[in-house]
Amino acid sequence: MPYSAEINRTNPTCFVFLVDQSSSMLEPFGGQPDKQKSEGVADAINRLLQNLTLKCAKADGIRDYFHVGVIGYGGRVSFALGGDLAKQQLVPISLVATKPLRVEQRTRKVDDGAGGILEQKFKFPVWFEPTAGGRTPMCQAITTATQVLTEFIARFPTCFPPLVLNISDGKATDGSPELPAQNLRKLTSTDGNVLFFNAHISSSPVRPIEFPATEGELPDPEARLLFRMSSVLPPSLQKAATTEGFRVEPTTRGFVFNADLVSVIRCLDIGTRVTQNLR
Repeated sequence: MPYSAEINRTNPTCFVFLVDQSSSMLEPFGGQPDKQKSEGVADAINRLLQNLTLKCAKADGIRDYFHVGVIGYGGRVSFALGGDLAKQQLVPISLVATKPLRVEQRTRKVDDGAGGILEQKFKFPVWFEPTAGGRTPMCQAITTATQVLTEFIARFPTCFPPLVLNISDGKATDGSPELPAQNLRKLTSTDGNVLFFNAHISSSPVRPIEFPATEGELPDPEARLLFRMSSVLPPSLQKAATTEGFRVEPTTRGFVFNADLVSVIRCLDIGTRVTQNLR
């Protein structure tokens, strides 16, 4: 069965996040006028990186089940982790765990159990900073990810297939990304093809369309293009999506249209459910 390889320290898998950093990312997230798209996406990725480190935490330390990379594309295409990890293409998760750019103290509102609300302080590691400016060289970003993953799969040919998640609020300004996306999805380990998810993020408070099964459900040509670029969910991720209450069909793809921050986080979470294969 494809997409069933065991994930362990000698046979890790890989997550790559492509992040639109064009000037339009300065706009507010749909329904959240106090948060820019760039800030919301950065928070979502930093939270995910923290969750991945926790999944790999064992009594003997952080085990390198995953390698991760973040590629930003705006004024230029670059590897976008900060601090000691700056300019590194892929980073073992144990190094991610020990090298945050900084740890912020934040607050959140929680139920006090008696009908009231309390502000609770918590620590929030930051590896990836929000930034925005320039155009949208999505094709170049996808091609860069393809080059990085070609090297990773050559090193770990039997790995659970890597997953790439592209987060963008607009269309590419350097040509059609459909062929670069096709070339990315053609990459394969012995366990299956690379998975490519896309999350189109929104400025308007319109209900997202999450994990559609046909492009006919989508309202415009750009959305249908991103749908075609996205991988069909393999059975293990179909099961994870069903568990989370999504309507899943055999043709359901890893795509979210008009996503708000909650939908981006849910998309990230479903994509990383391969962690059930950890050993």
